[in-house]
Amino acid sequence: MHTFQPLAIDLLDFNPFTKIGKEWALVSSGSKKTANAMTISWGGMGVLWGKNVVFVFIRDSRFTKELIDEGDFFSLSFLDETFREALSYCGSHSGRYEDKMESAGLTFNYKHSIPFIDEGNLILLCEKLSATRITEDSFLSPMIADKWYGDGDMHTMYVAEVIDVLAR
Repeated sequence: MHTFQPLAIDLLDFNPFTKIGKEWALVSSGSKKTANAMTISWGGMGVLWGKNVVFVFIRDSRFTKELIDEGDFFSLSFLDETFREALSYCGSHSGRYEDKMESAGLTFNYKHSIPFIDEGNLILLCEKLSATRITEDSFLSPMIADKWYGDGDMHTMYVAEVIDVLAR
């Protein structure tokens, strides 16, 4: 596999609706001692507070959320379609109870001590700027709570500056 190269953020050329919503990504957080990753299909990218940012949504129950809350950084790793089964596995199993990366056939790599998925082809290294808990009283449509939060497992929205981009 080719090594990662730095990529200027203004050279990114993809559709975030496809990249995040259909192809999915892995959000990784933690340290070299304890790291975890989980699949996301909700999120986006843009400009906020004069910075290039990503925003991701992570449920209260997820082990990855605990690690993101403990630190200042996380990564988004985008993988090609050959890793679809690994992405599905990482979205349906908890790293709290098993070595999810080993089970999914994935490995962590690190830059600036931020974990990311070595099998990825595009990596966004991110520094947290805000964490906003999504609450039912903020919904303007009652359908949202009924459809997505029947079990009460709410999301936190993390907004983070993209501090580095790596690509193969």
